[in-house]
Amino acid sequence: MPTQLDKVEVLVVGSGWAGGIVSAEMAKAGHEVVCLERGEEKSIDDYIHVKDELRFSTRYEMMQNLSKETITSRHKRDITALPVRTQDDMIVGNDEGGGSVHWSGATFRFLPYDFEIYSQTVDRYGEEKIPEGMTLQDWGITYDELEEYYDRYEKTAGISGEPSPLGPDRSDEYPNPPMVETRNIRLFNEAADNLGYHPYMMPSANITENYENPDGQFIAQCQYCAFCNAYGCDYGAKGDPLVTVLPAAQETGNFELRARAHVTRVNYDGEQATGVVYVDTTTGQEYEQPADVVVLAGFTFTNTRLLLLSEIGTPYNPETGEGVIGKNFTIHSLSKLGARGFFNDDKFNIYMGAGALGACFDDFSGDYVDHTDLDFLHGGEVEIRQYGERPIESNNIPEGTPNWGREFKENSLFYANRNLYLMFQVGTLPWSFNYMDLDPTYTDIYGDPLLRVTNEYTDQDRNLMRYGLEICEEVMEEMDADIIDVDEIPENFDNVYTGGHYAGGVIMGDDPDTSAVNSYLQMWDAENLFVVGASAFPHFGNYNPTGTVGALAYRAAEGIEQYLDNGGGLLVKEKNGRAEQRKA
Repeated sequence: MPTQLDKVEVLVVGSGWAGGIVSAEMAKAGHEVVCLERGEEKSIDDYIHVKDELRFSTRYEMMQNLSKETITSRHKRDITALPVRTQDDMIVGNDEGGGSVHWSGATFRFLPYDFEIYSQTVDRYGEEKIPEGMTLQDWGITYDELEEYYDRYEKTAGISGEPSPLGPDRSDEYPNPPMVETRNIRLFNEAADNLGYHPYMMPSANITENYENPDGQFIAQCQYCAFCNAYGCDYGAKGDPLVTVLPAAQETGNFELRARAHVTRVNYDGEQATGVVYVDTTTGQEYEQPADVVVLAGFTFTNTRLLLLSEIGTPYNPETGEGVIGKNFTIHSLSKLGARGFFNDDKFNIYMGAGALGACFDDFSGDYVDHTDLDFLHGGEVEIRQYGERPIESNNIPEGTPNWGREFKENSLFYANRNLYLMFQVGTLPWSFNYMDLDPTYTDIYGDPLLRVTNEYTDQDRNLMRYGLEICEEVMEEMDADIIDVDEIPENFDNVYTGGHYAGGVIMGDDPDTSAVNSYLQMWDAENLFVVGASAFPHFGNYNPTGTVGALAYRAAEGIEQYLDNGGGLLVKEKNGRAEQRKA
């Protein structure tokens, strides 16, 4: 039997951006907060002088141990899903701060079109434009309603950037100026300008100036050391939970982080969540932690699986279209495609950089292009990124080069600093046959079913990516590359989960029949249970998700505070987007 603990006011599962923001806001409001993190307790001191490519890029020290828990995956519903066992095929963050510590730092806002995608698509093109089986829906919130929360998140994380020339309205500038325009990026910007596009420096959580955020937390200036993606920042120069929201929560005296606490169930009495059951992975002891409010703030996979295991909400049924838990899985897998240019007479310093050092343009994003005569919906942004190459990972050579021998060696050396890559990151739309459920065969170390992911590519995916690859090739030609290799579009999903961009499963909306949570990420089936993270996205926009996760977390925190202050009830929007209480 689990050891029973004393009840707390707010219990948060997960300490990344989603859980960290909610924890900080609740603790600052005077509420007692306990945050459960299944990984280890960490601080920036743990990452000082550890730019170890073998340790972090090759052996994935900051990632989840897949031998204990993973997912199963398949690219069609009528085949058997198999476990994803190697971290070359799946990287999911672990430890305090979660994936928000090893992230690159690209921090975009989704477009107004994304939040009202069904309505705007039907208004502009008619309902017949939406293919059969595509499960588009509005998010239950508009960009204008979410804008203030985007602004709060950007100021907390200290985002460095400049507004997109084509982007939506903003209430304020980014809190820090954009990153430096390197020679690589200047070449891209000039080529895009020549072609009539609108390039700008990418918004980045790699901070360009010493900065104190509104909570009084200090973020240092980026050193462009190139060790962002898959690494913790030893300078404290990356906006992440370890240097922002988690210290802000700790300073209140109302916050407790429990590391090595693996949550296995949310307790549910049929109307409300009463708490969670978790295992102390150091001792193996099981505990039951009651709470007035439970917040699931884990990764997309974690949030969805816990609800399915706990039998909260109705599981999605792809045969009938009924149910919501597990529905609308989307992934930025095809977004890793683009065009690589090789330059015979030009060299670039591609071994310096930062996770979100780059530039992009939005001319083909969302619904900016008229889709009337196109064979797809949504769009993508074209970007160049200067992460900073690493010698073990990188060996880019032109297609057709043998993979051994004299020519291989010569090309490896010659093109080591003579190649640049452009990427087209697409919006990913949901389908009735792409979903998550519990696997009937495979279990984790506790004997619980693994989460099964079914993800099938469609003509929509391939047509959109083909369109984007042509744009990447056009820009690379304008950059005067001597050799251009354009990535091939795979026929089927390869069951690889290395990009970190996964969404859906606990989607938001204004109708309990088609969504799991409302616009405050409060569950329709359990008013004191809030599920925060990219699991709430009904589809994936063509930008990185973290800015939207942060904005929704601030909105959820506002809803939780109002829920506690007013003694319960479902939260519904007033006309101005604020909350009012409605008793369940």
